[in-house]
Amino acid sequence: MPYQSPVEEYSFLLHEVVGHDALSRTDRFAEATPDMTRAILTEAGKLCDEVLGSLQRAGDMHPARLENGVVRTSPGFDAGWRAIAEGGWVGMAADPEYGGMGLPMSITSAVNEMMSGACLSLQLAPLMSQGQIEALESHASDAIKALYLPKLISGEWTGTMNLTEPQAGSDVGALSTKAEDNGDGTFAVTGQKIYISWGDHDVAENVCHLVLARLPGAPAGTKGISLFLVPKIIPNDDGSLGQPNAVKVVSLEHKMGLHGSPTAVMQYDGATGWLVGPKEGGMEAMFTMMNNARLGVGGQGVGVAEAAYQHALSYAMDRKQGRTRGPSGAIVDHADVRRMLATMKADVFAARSIGLSCAVAIDMAHATNDPDWQARAAFLTPIAKAFGTDTGISVAELGVQVHGGMGYIEETGAAQFCRDVRVTAIYEGTNGIQAMDLVGRKLMDGGDAAHRLLDEIEGFAETAREHLPDLAGPVWEASESLREATEWMVAQQDMDMRFAGAVPFLRGFARVLGGYLHLKAAIAAPETARVALARFYILRLLPEHAALLANAQVGAEDLFALDPEELAA
Repeated sequence: MPYQSPVEEYSFLLHEVVGHDALSRTDRFAEATPDMTRAILTEAGKLCDEVLGSLQRAGDMHPARLENGVVRTSPGFDAGWRAIAEGGWVGMAADPEYGGMGLPMSITSAVNEMMSGACLSLQLAPLMSQGQIEALESHASDAIKALYLPKLISGEWTGTMNLTEPQAGSDVGALSTKAEDNGDGTFAVTGQKIYISWGDHDVAENVCHLVLARLPGAPAGTKGISLFLVPKIIPNDDGSLGQPNAVKVVSLEHKMGLHGSPTAVMQYDGATGWLVGPKEGGMEAMFTMMNNARLGVGGQGVGVAEAAYQHALSYAMDRKQGRTRGPSGAIVDHADVRRMLATMKADVFAARSIGLSCAVAIDMAHATNDPDWQARAAFLTPIAKAFGTDTGISVAELGVQVHGGMGYIEETGAAQFCRDVRVTAIYEGTNGIQAMDLVGRKLMDGGDAAHRLLDEIEGFAETAREHLPDLAGPVWEASESLREATEWMVAQQDMDMRFAGAVPFLRGFARVLGGYLHLKAAIAAPETARVALARFYILRLLPEHAALLANAQVGAEDLFALDPEELAA
């Protein structure tokens, strides 16, 4: 089944569930009206359905390859990139001063998710550029902004971020790449980086790398890291291309999935770079890009989940097998298949709504500078990333199960969703790291941001009792359980006690948020199938929160009761 962008779903969620209309009441986003939003989503949907969706299988069957030092992308990816670039979709949220649209992150997130559902391998390219654009807008000098931002926003050039090294994965502070001052405002960058998404390609004329490196005499660890902009080809002052830089692709990774996305090992041999932000301020600047990317990666998980769900539903509607309850004879009328499909649809809604809620909070924080919005955006980011990608993985896996034996056959395309989405729980900070961030840094306020969310959930559930008491009651009770678990987390002074239960705590929080957002949808559209979907989620999936939160509060003793030798016995 060809991918169909969920434009109507996004319009409903933005304006009926996650409070997007508040943006149009701010000066910064006054033009973000429902009509404008729908028009943008409709055009993006056409791009995804008519152009990008056809590239999904081509990227998997004809991977990017390295030939004589040149990376060749999958058939059709160059045309797909041109369509993205010429439509202005790279610079959706970028500053209009440099050619961007200046759109809210919530609209950007919706478009990026649809692109991910159509062809995740290609969507990685604009996502990387968008993160670099935001980092440069926030931290680069005026000269760098003037030279690089128009080219990145137009799609003439693309951006990457270079953190990981063979010995320095999640522990970024262990990196060994070095930078030395050339004495002319530039630096010589030397080292090797791995896992660089779209590190090189043939769809745009230049690739701009943001590279973390250490200056001579800098402190060890993350505090001594600086950030440098290192282009593949050094531009002239007028933006035209000059001499090739001392940077090359060593190899492309042979990956489980995302075959159309060239993931490179990059070598820098005294390559010319420019400092972005202050010396030893690299992590702050890079985190601007990474936070953008974390929300985007959560959306990638949701996008693949949507595509996997559509694929499985189409198969279930056509495949006839056994005796069914309905007259069609199709497997969609088997109870267990119906359970799987409903689970897929309900979790896609929950994960999508959480991601959009995070994006709206980011927009409101930018528009108002309100600390409460800033705290809400920060709190929701790890949940949106982890739950979005976990949902992508679980929904893609259920999609294979719906297909039965045919799901294990590559020709059906069901397995590709599993292979492509699996890495999203790993990159931009593993989901375990997201969970530790949630129970660590995000609870340093004593749980204030979490409790404000819980107050909101319980307040809405109280008003909803009048209309849907059988659904409002369980949501209120789940929120109370989550409040108790949050208080337990805040009370733990030993961080291992928090970290041991971080993943179930995050998932439990997401489960409760999902119930709240399903309830809001049901109240907003009481005469529709949204009530039935909310009932399925709240009565069948929400109860998982109890076991998750019990797990979260066990502590760390049992985890360290077995030493490594005993684990290996």
